[in-house]
Amino acid sequence: MANANLTSAKSAKKDEFYTQLSDIERELKHYKDHFKDKVVYCNCDDPRISNFFHYFSYNFEKLGLKKLITTCYKNQERDLFSENKSEKAIYLEYAGDKDGNNVPDIEEIGTHQLKGDGDFRSEESIELLRQADIVVTNPPFSLFREYVAQLIAYEKKFIIIGHQNAISYKEIFKLVKENKIWLGYGFKGGASHFINKHYEDYATATDKKEGMIRVSGVVWFTNLDISKRHEDLNLYKSYSPKEYTFYENFYAINVDKTKDIPIDYEGYMGVPITFLDKYNPEQFEIHGLGIANSGLEIGVQPYKPEHKKYRKEIQKRGAVDGDLYMLIDGIVNVPYARIIIRNKKL
Repeated sequence: MANANLTSAKSAKKDEFYTQLSDIERELKHYKDHFKDKVVYCNCDDPRISNFFHYFSYNFEKLGLKKLITTCYKNQERDLFSENKSEKAIYLEYAGDKDGNNVPDIEEIGTHQLKGDGDFRSEESIELLRQADIVVTNPPFSLFREYVAQLIAYEKKFIIIGHQNAISYKEIFKLVKENKIWLGYGFKGGASHFINKHYEDYATATDKKEGMIRVSGVVWFTNLDISKRHEDLNLYKSYSPKEYTFYENFYAINVDKTKDIPIDYEGYMGVPITFLDKYNPEQFEIHGLGIANSGLEIGVQPYKPEHKKYRKEIQKRGAVDGDLYMLIDGIVNVPYARIIIRNKKL
C-alpha cells in the first residue's frame, strides 16, 4: 500500500488492516518463552475471525497460556467487514481445551456482551486490559500514539504492529530512546499483505493477493526481550572524510545506509530510522532525532539565513529549523529523518 493510503486511513479512521496468520506465526515464534502462565489480550480484533485469536487459541496449550481475552470494536457480525454498525461489542474468553480434542470448540469459548462499543479506551476495555499480562494485536494506525501511551501507562508488555514512520513521532521516539520500546523481527521484505476492502491496492501484478492490499514499511513494536536485541551489528567499513559528509548544523557525519556505519568512528552519526531494526543498546547509544523540534532539543542549529533562503526560493522546498542538512557541492541537501547515534564500544 502506498503511503497515500496510510494517510487516507489516518484521516478517514478506516484503518482496519487484518493480519495474515502466516505473518503472526513468523513473528511470535520468537517470543514463546514469554507466554507461559500469562493472560494474553487482543483488543483490536473481531475475536471470531481474528487470526490473532486463531493463533493463540490453537496454540494455547503449547504456549502454556493462562487465559486469552479478545475484544472487538462495535462488531457483532460474523462478516469481516460489517461496517461497525452495531453500537455494542463483545469480548471472548478462552481458558484452554477442556475435552481433549486440542481444538478451541465454541462451547469452550465464553462470549460476553460489552455495554459499550468496545473501544480500547473505554472503561470496560481498560478493565480487561488490567487483567492482561501481554497485549498482542494490530492497532489502528490513526490512533497509534494514543494506543501505545495507554499500554505504557498501564505497564503492559506488548507485541503490536505499526508503521515505521511512527518511529519519528515525538512520543514514540522518546520511548525508543529510553529503551522502553523496540522493533521486533519484522515482515519479509519490510512489507506485508493485509485484508482490507477500503483502499486501492498499488502492488505490482506479481505481488498482488486477492482481497488484500500490500503495505510497505510495517514493523512489529515490542517491549519483550528478544535475542536480536543483543546481537551486534557487523560493521566493516572504515571512516573516510571523503566518503562521509558532516552536517552543516550539527557536529555529526551523515550515514545513508545502516550497513555503511563506519567501524572506527567515535563521534555522532546520523543514520536512517531503519537502523532501529539492527539496534543493540549495548553497542550503540541513541542521542536523539534530527528533525524539527526534536532536532532543536539536541542542539541541531537552525538554518543559516542564506541556506534557508536557498532551500525555499531555489529548491522550492520546506525549510524547518531543527532538520539536519548538508552542503554537497554548494547545494543544500536535507536527508530523510535521521537518528543521531554513537558507538558505545569505541
